[in-house]
Amino acid sequence: MSFKVIGIGEVLWDLMPDGQKQLGGAPANFACHASSLGAIGQVITRVGADSLGREVLRRFQEMHLAQDTVQIDNDKPTGTVAVELDKAGVPRFTIREAAAWDRLALTEAAYSRVREADAICFGSLAQRSGVSRETIRELLAAAPATALRICDINLRQPFYSREIIETSLQLANVLKLNDTELLVLDEMFGLGKSPQQQIERLAQVFSLQVVALTRGAQGSLLYQGGQWSEQLPQPMRVVDTVGAGDAFTAALALGLLSKMSLDDIHILAAELARYVCTQAGATPSLPEEFKNKFNAAVYACAAYSRLEAGRHQPRNHGNILKY
Repeated sequence: MSFKVIGIGEVLWDLMPDGQKQLGGAPANFACHASSLGAIGQVITRVGADSLGREVLRRFQEMHLAQDTVQIDNDKPTGTVAVELDKAGVPRFTIREAAAWDRLALTEAAYSRVREADAICFGSLAQRSGVSRETIRELLAAAPATALRICDINLRQPFYSREIIETSLQLANVLKLNDTELLVLDEMFGLGKSPQQQIERLAQVFSLQVVALTRGAQGSLLYQGGQWSEQLPQPMRVVDTVGAGDAFTAALALGLLSKMSLDDIHILAAELARYVCTQAGATPSLPEEFKNKFNAAVYACAAYSRLEAGRHQPRNHGNILKY
C-alpha cells in the first residue's frame, strides 16, 4: 500500500492516571495507525527542544514516520495533557496551553508533503492559536484536489469557536465526529431532529463526501452519498478509549482510498477501534493480523475492480466491437 497520509496539528504526551505517559494528539495518532496498516504516514507538527520532544522524534522513528516535518521550537515546550478516566475508561483531558504545536510554521518540507498527499487529517484543537490556524488552512489549500481532507472535529473546551468549526467543515470533504460533538454542531447549525437527519444536513450544507459518527456504546454510523452503514457495539474489555476514534479514522481513510465498499470499510474501522480500546494509550502496537486483514481487503477490492473494468471494456473481433 503506497497511500501517503498526513496528520496536521498537535502531537503531545498523554499523562495517564497510573503515572505513565503515552504518545497522543489526534493527528499524530491518525498517522501512526495509518502507518501501522501499511500506509506512508507523516505528521506535520511542532515539539519543544526538550526531552519530551526528543522522545517524540524517537517514537516516530520507531514507527517509521518521517521526521522532516516535525519542527523544533526553542521557546515553547512539547505539549502535554493530563488524562483522567471514568469507570468506563472514557477520558477527560486537561490540555496544557502555550505548547510548541501552537506555533506551527509554514515550511517547504510541509508544503512538499502536502502537495503529494492522498489524505490529510486535521482538527479544531491545533487551531486554537492564530499562528497554527493559518498554517493549517494554508496547507489544506495546497493539497491536491483529489485528496481526502478529513476533519476529525475533536472539540475540546474552551479551544473552539463557531468560526473555527464552520471554516474547518468548508475545507473538509470527510467529517469524523462523535455523538457529543454532533450535539454541539446541531446547536450551532440547527441540523434536524435525529442523528441521521443531522448527518445528512451536514453533508449537504458543507458538501461532505463522507460523514462518520462514533457513538461509544451505541456503535457507529457511516454516511456516503445517500448510503448508510451501521456497526453495532460488541462486548469487549475496555482499558481506555483514548485513540480509538483516531484508529477508526485511519482505517476509514485507507478504506476510502482503496475504494472499498462502505460496509467493508466500516467493519475494519470498528474492529481496529475496538482493539485500541482494549489496550492502554492511543497508539498501541497493532498485531500483524490487522495489517494482513486490511491488505487482503484492499487486494480483493482491487481484483474486483479489475474484473468489473474488464467486463466493460470493448473487445475487438475483426471490425465488430462487442461489450
